[in-house]
Amino acid sequence: MIEKTVLEYLQSHTGIPCYLEFPSEQQDRFLVIQKTGSSMYDHLKTATIAVQTYAKTLVETISTNEEVKTAMSGLADLDEIGGCNLNSDYNFTDTTTKKYRYQAVFDITHY
Repeated sequence: MIEKTVLEYLQSHTGIPCYLEFPSEQQDRFLVIQKTGSSMYDHLKTATIAVQTYAKTLVETISTNEEVKTAMSGLADLDEIGGCNLNSDYNFTDTTTKKYRYQAVFDITHY
């Protein structure tokens, strides 16, 4: 399960609380990991993973997003990961909850 691999990797390399769904407890800073798509070709699996960064201020959200991108650049060091490339990142502020949010989208090849 690639989501669990990314979650555990980001928790250990950033120290930021990570979840696969929005947490019920209020926190100042956290990440939500979601798989938005996947495929397989010649026995190689690929997944598109969105990492949503939440923080108290927009500046802190942007800074945390940069931490995520830096950490994810080393994901391919794991044996089960063939490659990890940043597809895009952008301001994705949640207008419903009025929470600052950034989203970084990664294309990951994994085994």
